[in-house]
Amino acid sequence: MALPITPYLMAVALLLLLTITATSAATGYHNHTVGGAAGWFFNSTTNKPATNYSSWAASQTFNLGDYLIFNTNSNQTVIQTYNRTTYQSCTADDSDSGTFIYGRGGADFGKALTVPVPLTIVGFNYFFSDAGDDGVQCTCGMAFEINVNRGQGLPPSLNQPPPPPYAEPPDPDSEAQSPPVIVAQTPKGGGAFASRASVRVVVYGFAAALLLLQ
Repeated sequence: MALPITPYLMAVALLLLLTITATSAATGYHNHTVGGAAGWFFNSTTNKPATNYSSWAASQTFNLGDYLIFNTNSNQTVIQTYNRTTYQSCTADDSDSGTFIYGRGGADFGKALTVPVPLTIVGFNYFFSDAGDDGVQCTCGMAFEINVNRGQGLPPSLNQPPPPPYAEPPDPDSEAQSPPVIVAQTPKGGGAFASRASVRVVVYGFAAALLLLQ
């Protein structure tokens, strides 16, 4: 005897919803507002940062494709480095290819800034502000380190595939030739593409189940 169609469809629909929700959560990327509501600020009168940034970082989980959002102003800088020695010295080295400097050189003192920094390399990433005399902001606590996990890998927006190889055009005097076929490359890590593909498989499975019940 066949099962009643309505309860069965409700069960399948619930399963579909749970699968989509789980897939979306697994492939999601996150924005982390550095310091939470305190932002990325330093009090030059007390020589203290607005919050304990190391404690804030320890409360977060970071993955490739996430962004750090620095809500700050031009009185501070945002330095990202993969060089622990640079981090410990509290001094940015412009010649270091593994060090990136944001928010420096602004002509307006105290100008509001929002600095988004993508996480694109697995492992330890270091952040600090080298503003102030002798890097005082960094030495007084305006610094933190994070360990970036692979997670779902980089999303397509941060992991563009290389351009296709150059192909010589056919000789106009030769016989007609078929144009070269360029195979699209799948971005590493899956990202949003993998999420859509997983949901599509579930939807097709749901449709097949309905056909079997006819």
